[in-house]
Amino acid sequence: MTQTAIPFHFFRGGTSRGPYFNRADLPEDRDTLAQVLLSVLGSGHALNIDGLGGGAAVTTKVAMLSPSADPDADVDYFFAQVSVLDRTVDFKPTCGNILSAVGPAAVEMGLVPALADETRIRVLSTNTGARIEAVVQTPDGAVRYDGDAAIDGVPGTAAPIYLNFMDVVGSTCGALLPTGNLRDVIDGVEVTCMDVAMPMVIARAADFGLTGFESAEELDANRAFYARMEPIRIEAGKRMGMGDVSGSVTPKFGLLAAPRNGGTVTARYFMPKNCHPTMAVTGSQCLASCVLTPGTVATGLFEPPAGVPAVVVIEHPSGTIDVTVDYENGADGFVLRSAGLLRTARLLARGEVFVPKAIWQGR
Repeated sequence: MTQTAIPFHFFRGGTSRGPYFNRADLPEDRDTLAQVLLSVLGSGHALNIDGLGGGAAVTTKVAMLSPSADPDADVDYFFAQVSVLDRTVDFKPTCGNILSAVGPAAVEMGLVPALADETRIRVLSTNTGARIEAVVQTPDGAVRYDGDAAIDGVPGTAAPIYLNFMDVVGSTCGALLPTGNLRDVIDGVEVTCMDVAMPMVIARAADFGLTGFESAEELDANRAFYARMEPIRIEAGKRMGMGDVSGSVTPKFGLLAAPRNGGTVTARYFMPKNCHPTMAVTGSQCLASCVLTPGTVATGLFEPPAGVPAVVVIEHPSGTIDVTVDYENGADGFVLRSAGLLRTARLLARGEVFVPKAIWQGR
């Protein structure tokens, strides 16, 4: 046989989808692993015609799971972002939407036993060190996928999955504000550089001559905006201690504007070469933290949500996403205790995916 068979599950997680693997079924060597994932997703073609990818950054994502050696975690979650076209794999970031299906995948793979009614799964994101509790509906000891929960960007309804994020501040750069400033000015544009779940460079849409209400398609067609944004992102990455980020998908870039549909704030999230069609789960936590921290570029765009925990409603191109934030603003500034979100997931397929033996002979 000229191909290597690899067991996999194929999930929609939140507003993303991709293959989920048992880490033990993949090569240990990182370079070989990257070549395997490029083949699995079909990177190098706009339609990913020779792989499982869907021709978009939200459909060329990979989750790799393994039992955790950490006494405070049940499952290790290792994420990879595979490019659509340029045959690169980025192991630096994590993905909260793909995380939405980690709990169900862990049960389906037999890594975690299902309990009656619901199963709480402690997940360690090995890319960033973040800890997340995923609450999965498991009546009769099996994952339930049908239900009444709806999330914008996904048609229909499904069973709710509750994610509670902890230890996400400074997970990449080591600090809430990696540059030490609430605001920095780069190329004449005020930005807030923040690291909560995902390192981000956040600016006001108006400072780029935008309303902030543009669709993802309108923004992607505005290449002049990207030509202005990318040098700012690269310089911000240096100031954040991330080195040369020109070949990395992090830090991500975000634009903020006043809400117009009853939410807290309007946001657009970039991956960074395209605008996200909805909103990243990790990005939503960083943007919500920016909203709740006095003195950032978000200040003055909206009426801050009252009470603690606060519900920050972020308007995005396909609707809204709610982030429940337990925090305090005290003498030490903004302190995030936890951030919670509701997501859904669905198992789409399972079986074996094949890669040429010239890439990997298998175990």
